[in-house]
Amino acid sequence: MSGPLEGVLVLDLSRALAGPHAAMMLGDMGARVIKVESPSGDDSRSWGPPFIGADDERESTYFCCANRNKESIALDLKDPADKELLTRLIRRADVLVENFRSGGFARLGFPDEQLRELNPRLVVLSITGFGHDGPESSRPGYDQILQGEGGLMSLTGEDPQNPTKVGVPVADLLAGMNGAFGVMSALYERACTGRGRIVRTSLLAAMVGAHAFQGTRWTVGKEVPTGTGAHHPSIAPYGLFQTQTAPVQVACGSDALWRGFAGAVGLDADDSRFRDNHQRVAHRVELTAEVERIFARSPAEHWLPLLAAAGVPAGKVRSIDEVYQWEQTLSQGLLIDVEHATHGTLSLPGPVIRLDDNEYAGGRRTHLAPPVLGQHDDAVREWLNT
Repeated sequence: MSGPLEGVLVLDLSRALAGPHAAMMLGDMGARVIKVESPSGDDSRSWGPPFIGADDERESTYFCCANRNKESIALDLKDPADKELLTRLIRRADVLVENFRSGGFARLGFPDEQLRELNPRLVVLSITGFGHDGPESSRPGYDQILQGEGGLMSLTGEDPQNPTKVGVPVADLLAGMNGAFGVMSALYERACTGRGRIVRTSLLAAMVGAHAFQGTRWTVGKEVPTGTGAHHPSIAPYGLFQTQTAPVQVACGSDALWRGFAGAVGLDADDSRFRDNHQRVAHRVELTAEVERIFARSPAEHWLPLLAAAGVPAGKVRSIDEVYQWEQTLSQGLLIDVEHATHGTLSLPGPVIRLDDNEYAGGRRTHLAPPVLGQHDDAVREWLNT
């Protein structure tokens, strides 16, 4: 191991995605992460297809997305011996991650005060669906439910009648990222105070925190945002436009970029309908029709170099397989190879942070494959006895 979190021990008692993603981020930076699973394993081990391997050794590709750089032990927390083993782990840990339903970990015998007594330096990350208190704190939280309840689906559809979820579990992912940030803040504070913290966040908080300008459209401007499909509600032209062969995305975030764009494609930059962003947004339907009328004359391969030469931000829409074969993706260390215990070499999406000018991603030179269930039972028990 190497990296800024080398020497930090993380216990990951979470399952599915939000908590595991947070723990994986810490592991990417060099922390030792021990994933504590039930005897049946993390729920996401069964989420598929696709799976890899034969039925008796199969792993879901879903599980692989959030569990690199971890060890796995299987514990039945209703068994006194296993509960005692977890207690010993807690005493030695720096961070504990859990995403039980509100109050669930306490019901297993580990209320907050017990954790503080066992290890005053422990930083606990607790992630719930709707928050730890409040009138709906007991509701179970799943990503798509919170994308709807948290308002995101109302913003991503084509119109108010067609709310649409984001194509990845963004509530889980953002909750995990927020949680990892909270953990790092608490670890920094602990270096000064010697005491840990309980860090709380939720999928609901992740969704509300991601509203950005759409939130202030309501809180400040008293305007209720709705879905505008593949076009920005406050900037134009900024969105997806059809060409002769494939869609092209254009982002004119300033009047200067608009003038460059207009000159490149043959539009009148001084047309009274389009002379400033306010007018362009007001006449977005007409502007979109004008742009697509022009774009329909030539393929995407014609327009993209033309826009690049004019300094206009533009791009195509890549499929997932294209992204992972793209030289720019590979140059950033965003695809890594790991050696799995039963399935050999696996290629995984990699860490998103690089330190200094290192060519490798994350805070460690080598990465661990997602573990099979209980893969490190013996090793962890032996380490506890040293």
